[in-house]
Amino acid sequence: MHSVMETLFSQLIQEIGEDVSREGLVDTPKRAASAFRFLNSGYHQSLDHVLNNAVFEADSEDMVIVKDIELYSLCEHHLLPFIGKCHVGYLPQGKVIGLSKIARIVEMYARRLQIQERLTKQIADAIQTAVNPHGVAVVVEAKHLCMMMRGVEKQNSVMTTSSMLGLFRKQSSTRAEFLDLIGRK
Repeated sequence: MHSVMETLFSQLIQEIGEDVSREGLVDTPKRAASAFRFLNSGYHQSLDHVLNNAVFEADSEDMVIVKDIELYSLCEHHLLPFIGKCHVGYLPQGKVIGLSKIARIVEMYARRLQIQERLTKQIADAIQTAVNPHGVAVVVEAKHLCMMMRGVEKQNSVMTTSSMLGLFRKQSSTRAEFLDLIGRK
């Protein structure tokens, strides 16, 4: 029995002129539906679920940075991937978050239909909510297949977005230190 999504993928394959009963395509609607569900699994997660109580008391107020977190998302305009990396920094104010949880927050929001600008802000807002730090900085750099494979077909362009909250927005020296530490002056 086919799911609604499998039926729709089967119809899409037929609409482009392919024979869905061809040997190589027989199971494609099922595989495509499974992949699409996985690529959008962030809709079934919440910040509390992702954090799973991994917020800890800490004395440190020194900058915490996690660089080069891989991200894979789907552009909500064309349903094509954008692929890149995310850099997250925050200034603790009595609480820190488990290191792997930062990557899980990035993934939770990336695994939704997205635009990069919103994704960047959602990550920053989630870190702010999780530990209420003095400030949060998020930079996302990504290549968009909607731009590389269609339209202007530019292969080497990278989109960079940032969201700066608290001291990262108010103090240029704090922002500059973060950008220097992630190698993006």
